[in-house]
Amino acid sequence: MLGVIEADAVGVLPLPNPKATGDELFRLGLLYSTGQGGVPRDYVSAHMLFNLAAMRGSLEAKIYRKELSQEMDPADVAEAQRAARRWLAEG
Repeated sequence: MLGVIEADAVGVLPLPNPKATGDELFRLGLLYSTGQGGVPRDYVSAHMLFNLAAMRGSLEAKIYRKELSQEMDPADVAEAQRAARRWLAEG
């Protein structure tokens, strides 16, 4: 498992802006769930981003989060939820 938006071969990837909209967080979650746009495929980070996007009103993110969680190990889902709480606390 890759860490939640941690390092790839180039270095540490930035966390999303605390003022990001639900749509922006959703689009970033899509990148992590598919491994496109130069980011590594990382389901934990994708779930975290879909969770945050859903909290900011993205209905699509709720659907993707649910589908993704069905493919993930429960421990990874729990890690994604903890990461979302940390991001909210730091923002």
